Amino acid sequence: MRGYFGIGAEEISKPMNLGAILRTAHAFGASFAFTVNAHHKAQKVFDSDTSRSLKNVPYYGWDTLNDMLLPKGCSLVGIELTDEAVELPSFRHPRAAAYVLGRERGSLSAEMQARCDHIVRIPTRFCVNVSVAAAITLYDRTLCMGGYPERPVMPGGPGLDAISDWDAKKH
Repeated sequence: MRGYFGIGAEEISKPMNLGAILRTAHAFGASFAFTVNAHHKAQKVFDSDTSRSLKNVPYYGWDTLNDMLLPKGCSLVGIELTDEAVELPSFRHPRAAAYVLGRERGSLSAEMQARCDHIVRIPTRFCVNVSVAAAITLYDRTLCMGGYPERPVMPGGPGLDAISDWDAKKH
């Protein structure tokens, strides 16, 4: 898979949610993770980050939005439930991206949304937990960017012929 991605949250306050985001980032192969203006309680993430992601994925804890410094060419993608946002299943992920989620019981700040290159929404009836939103977003990125074969028309997995054809194209 080409490119890279990072994921983080603005004003997150619960260590279990931050730990779950870090673990998910590690599991999906994130290049970095970050927070912006995280509550001091969120710094106690090791209770839920059982994969010890901070030993494996670079973490940036920026105090303010002005402190946030992304790599050159990295698109900032806000994940937010707004009417104007592009629905995730219709969104083409940038090759180099940083995904930012809002705090629990709130939204991305207006300043953060203004800084985003794209605002994307997960098409649900109401907001899901911030760590669940992170997992859904990274799973969608993996499907879109990971080079997986087309899904079969019939229920179930691809047949052996489809897998062999896919492997032959990759090599």
